[in-house]
Amino acid sequence: MAGAYDANLPAVPEWLNKGDNAWQLTSATLVGLQSMPGLVILYASIVKKKWAVNSAFMALYAFAAVLLCWVLLCYKMAFGDELLPFWGRGGPAFNQGYLKGQAKIPETVRMFGNGTKEREATMPYFPMATLVYFQFTFAAITTILVAGSVLGRMNIKAWMAFVPLWLIFSYTVGAYSLWGGGFLYHWGVIDYSGGYVIHLSSGVAGFVAAYWVGPRPQADRERFPPNNVLLMLAGAGLLWMGWSGFNGGAPYAANLTSSIAVLNTNLSAATSLLVWTTLDVIFFGKPSVIGAIQGMVTGLAGVTPGAGLIQTWAAIIIGIFSGSIPWASMMILHKKSTLLQQVKYLHLYF
Repeated sequence: MAGAYDANLPAVPEWLNKGDNAWQLTSATLVGLQSMPGLVILYASIVKKKWAVNSAFMALYAFAAVLLCWVLLCYKMAFGDELLPFWGRGGPAFNQGYLKGQAKIPETVRMFGNGTKEREATMPYFPMATLVYFQFTFAAITTILVAGSVLGRMNIKAWMAFVPLWLIFSYTVGAYSLWGGGFLYHWGVIDYSGGYVIHLSSGVAGFVAAYWVGPRPQADRERFPPNNVLLMLAGAGLLWMGWSGFNGGAPYAANLTSSIAVLNTNLSAATSLLVWTTLDVIFFGKPSVIGAIQGMVTGLAGVTPGAGLIQTWAAIIIGIFSGSIPWASMMILHKKSTLLQQVKYLHLYF
């Protein structure tokens, strides 16, 4: 460590903020842990034993495949120079000169109508390598969340083909449009940390995938108990704790916003979990572990679009709605809707 803070180290350029870089890498690691091993464990344990290995491998494969596709092509499709108003110009993101330069999202510069700059492009105080990896973890978990809708009913070979195709033709479009400087970004649409780019896109994709893949066998639809409740809780715990990096890393800095976002995230999750559990007790006479996990996830997803932008009391209100509205849709509406009965899906948000 001798000389690590010398003034003129070649590896410490003037623009590098070590605190921001450390927090961003930590956040990226926390988000990565949500997928590997968080969702790997959760998916393997929440399904029947006969589907455990298949479900775990779907998450594991997606995590690896998305990373390779991300650096070969997709990062620049989501955060590079404009090709179309909803798509960036794809290309590799593994050149050392590129990765060691200051992070920049080029199309996020905003102009006034008279041609003068309203704001400069987003340029965090850490290297491109950090930004590429941080955004990869978001792309990976989004793809893995889609898998939650087709657990126990999709062939692994079909999933292996689906992952890169969905990443290229779906995820990159949403990411560029909202975060990369695409048309929605310039319209002023705000997605703090993935409410639209991640949760809405994975939810809609999962529902559509469940519809086209079709329902599980009748025996599985009638009874689909988890094969290991304790491991299911362990996976859910990793998902919850990793969400601090999910929303805390969104400002690209270790600043006041990241602190508020982390607190709001955990508060919404806790409130939603308690509301869901309370409703289970009131209507069914006992709490449900799966219900508590559902409430946790809906609370986390519900607060994500504005976690660093809202008052903390608002996070509690979001938690109340996140724990009650999805509960009603799953426990009441689902039983009355012909469409939902036909789809019979297992996405964690519903």
